[in-house]
Amino acid sequence: MRLKNVPGSREAIAESDFVVHEPEKIKGSWKALFDNQNPLHIEIGMGKGKFIYEMARRNPEINYIGIEKYSSVLLRAVQKMEEEPLVNLKFIRMDAEDITDVFAENEVDKIYLNFSDPWPKDRHAKRRLPSKEFLARYDQLLVKDGFLEFKTDNRGLFDFAVEQLPEAGWRAEKITYDLHHDEEMVRGNVMTEYEEKFSSMGNPICKYIIFR
Repeated sequence: MRLKNVPGSREAIAESDFVVHEPEKIKGSWKALFDNQNPLHIEIGMGKGKFIYEMARRNPEINYIGIEKYSSVLLRAVQKMEEEPLVNLKFIRMDAEDITDVFAENEVDKIYLNFSDPWPKDRHAKRRLPSKEFLARYDQLLVKDGFLEFKTDNRGLFDFAVEQLPEAGWRAEKITYDLHHDEEMVRGNVMTEYEEKFSSMGNPICKYIIFR
């Protein structure tokens, strides 16, 4: 469950140097922001930031950007960065629907979606982050040989995501319906907060790696 109405969260986010406050002005210039030519990986819907922080810590040769809509949730990631800053990690507070306003064509090398909101009602299908509507947005951002990785314990959402691929013109490189028992795909896996919770309850974790 998402945190809500944390007092002072919006103000803390607005004042944080770890958050890019007008990201649309950086569009096309993210490598300049990081002052290097390293690959750029983004996580859309990063939650409290456990996954992307650990990825950035393990891979200093890659630049990471975590995107989260809710200030009260993003605040937790900012607090972690205040304790142990990483130079290759930045955050953006924004709605994923505006992603093409922030990143230029062929600017992103990899996209991560982790335990995204399932939006269970059919009329909300286009709001799901692995929907064909969002895949069309991601297609604009990714470099030619870029990949997208998606993890969830929600089998209904995952089946929907897989079904969207041919219609959206994407292909799967790897698919598993039980990540933690897939010897190849679990290698090097970094767990999110939700992944730790749901896998400890015995829920199988689904994952795919897709490309255009």
